[in-house]
Amino acid sequence: MSTTTIDPTARRVPPLGGFNLTILRIELKRMLRNRRTVIFTLIFPAALFLSFGSTEDWNDGVGHGNVAAYVMVSMALYGAALTAAAAGTQVALERAMGWSRQLRLTPLNPAVYIVIKAMLALVLGALAIAVVNLVGYLQGKPDMASGVWIECALLTLACTSVFAALGLFVGYLVPGENAMQILGPGLALLSFLGNVFIPIDEGTWIYAIAQWTPMYGVAEISRYPLTGDLSWIACVNAALWLAVFVGGAAWRMAKDTARV
Repeated sequence: MSTTTIDPTARRVPPLGGFNLTILRIELKRMLRNRRTVIFTLIFPAALFLSFGSTEDWNDGVGHGNVAAYVMVSMALYGAALTAAAAGTQVALERAMGWSRQLRLTPLNPAVYIVIKAMLALVLGALAIAVVNLVGYLQGKPDMASGVWIECALLTLACTSVFAALGLFVGYLVPGENAMQILGPGLALLSFLGNVFIPIDEGTWIYAIAQWTPMYGVAEISRYPLTGDLSWIACVNAALWLAVFVGGAAWRMAKDTARV
């Protein structure tokens, strides 16, 4: 009869660095139990879209649709960005409570922990997009083909990854609850400057500034199936800001992990 010797000092490394759907499900339930998260995800983006419903030119044509469709896509992007960023900044609260330190004592890989947070942010962003699109459909004012509608929603979700990374970066950079207090007004300001809330005329100095903001590129990409217009500047803008935020989050995570 053979026996196996186990080294008690050896640390067992679980498959995939400890990632499993149970952790993701628990994190999602925890976020949805937060009333503020539910308001950001299900109520605020849709209410913001409806607040623009009194404009007289909603039926005017824009690309392959109308102004109402243009506004709907823009508000879905803003709602998803705000929701995804809020989910990412939860790492700030977990760091303040010492939960991040506790997790580092488990086999869960720090990189996997960040991947779970990013996936959670994208799930919540998808909920925000779905709610805004559902409200637009029930309202009946947005006018665009179903294929264009789906393409805009999928591109908006893909662009949400930029703000999931931003939320993680700010969550590791700013302590405690200050993260969302800074990021919330900041995203609103970036949306005004980034051609999301109010269309900015090309050739103006404000438009020149808008092209450097994180919201500009993702907004142009999200609305591309509708408008049919996408510049290389918008694509480079989105790619560069994603790289900056991912790199910043990785840098701050490495410094935070080195403390234990």
